Amino acid sequence: MIKLIALIFLLWLFYKIVFDFIVPVYQSTKQVRRQMSDIQDRMRQQYQQQQQAQQAAEQQHQRAATQQRPVDKGDYIDFEEVK
Repeated sequence: MIKLIALIFLLWLFYKIVFDFIVPVYQSTKQVRRQMSDIQDRMRQQYQQQQQAQQAAEQQHQRAATQQRPVDKGDYIDFEEVK
């Protein structure tokens, strides 16, 4: 009789430990990992967007710099008509 009560108590204790401690810890760990993965993905996307915007700005700056350079026409002498 005492063995049966002890066995029932141990099974109940095992049940409580598993479902009140181990399962919630496992679920929260899984959720935290998923959230960290999502955060890393968002950070990676933001970094890529920033790099693309920076490259586009550099290309635009280079185009503007090449268009604004004065064209060297060499030595230019005004023509004056001599009478």
